[in-house]
Amino acid sequence: MNNILQKMLEKYEINNEQDEINAMKEIIQEIVLSGLSRGLFFDEVAFYGGTALRIFYGLDRFSEDLDFALIKPNTNFDLSKYFVFIENEVKSYGLNLVVNKKEKEKDSNITSAFLKGDTMEHVMLFFTDNNHQTNNKLLKDIKIKFEVDINPPAGANYELKYQLLPSPYQIRLYDLPSLFAGKIHAILCRKWNLRTKGRDLYDYVFFLSLNIKVNIDLVKNKLIESKYIKESDSFNIDILRKLLKEKFKEIDYDNAREDVIPFIKNISSLDLWSSDFFINITDKLE
Repeated sequence: MNNILQKMLEKYEINNEQDEINAMKEIIQEIVLSGLSRGLFFDEVAFYGGTALRIFYGLDRFSEDLDFALIKPNTNFDLSKYFVFIENEVKSYGLNLVVNKKEKEKDSNITSAFLKGDTMEHVMLFFTDNNHQTNNKLLKDIKIKFEVDINPPAGANYELKYQLLPSPYQIRLYDLPSLFAGKIHAILCRKWNLRTKGRDLYDYVFFLSLNIKVNIDLVKNKLIESKYIKESDSFNIDILRKLLKEKFKEIDYDNAREDVIPFIKNISSLDLWSSDFFINITDKLE
């Protein structure tokens, strides 16, 4: 195995195949970010979402996708021009992965792509001494989705961060209050009719545990864009707390736990999850 990949693997506790998949995907995500940085992607784009929170702010759960937003809206933004930097970067570490743009089925502010490859091939590369079952449901094609919001609401604040592995690179990402705003927007506006996104709830607890203040202007602008509120509506932190408390009364917490369990180590941290728990901790939101 490549020495850099081996070095990156050393920070993970690997006890089972799910741990292997999570670690492998996260290392690939970091390689993608390094390639994008090399291509000057972050001159016009910022990183946000759960993976940004995981890699750069210490969130103790794994995350599947890479989410980005333009710094300035640009409906002509061409994501595909960065594919060569991603593919060259992953190939330089011996990874056989390709990027495919996802064609839009309808008009949207989101442009998407997938990085794909054979999972078994890469598990054997990363974990050479282990035996693996080829029929395991986890061992399907690797698929890492990345999305760019080409017309994001105004109000986000940014900071620059640096990473040393797989090679030194610089990245622009939302600051913590702006990331918190995005998470609250997801809790209020994500369509959970098919699957309750327990990962959103887990991250919400994480933000509150750090006493992060939410970027209230960004929340408002996101909620207006999603037509959850009107521009003329009154909006402040008290109203936001009330909206969240109403939402927390509707959630299927058993379903939410099932969603997040594959991505965390300490499952007992979910034992308190209930409407009463989330309503109570929302009083801490500032």
